[in-house]
Amino acid sequence: QVQLVESGGGSVQPGRSLKLACAASGTTFSSYTMGWFRQAPGKEREFVSVISRGGVMTDYVESVKGRFTMSRDNDKNTVYLQMNSLKPEDTAVYYCAATDCSGSGCYLRNETIFDSWGQGTQVTVSS
Repeated sequence: QVQLVESGGGSVQPGRSLKLACAASGTTFSSYTMGWFRQAPGKEREFVSVISRGGVMTDYVESVKGRFTMSRDNDKNTVYLQMNSLKPEDTAVYYCAATDCSGSGCYLRNETIFDSWGQGTQVTVSS
């Protein structure tokens, strides 16, 4: 497994930006597909985005497409989530996760295939 630590959360007004980071340690980072998930109060945790091991492929939940950008720096063992034009409905605890699942049998929006998780970072969007 890989150890993950998120940072960068905070409280912002609607329309502003935040950039989350997730630092990994304990293994070969480039061997892992990385994901971001979030959990709002009273709701189930949901998929936000995923990035392939080399960073070429990304996928996003429809509600954040065009506003969020996920990237990774394998030299720094870190993934990022740039969040622009934030909305109150983006308020949640954001978690990064790692999986070594690969191939067509891996549905990367499914949190059950991710076996390493960070502790989460709170993002609050409010006026």
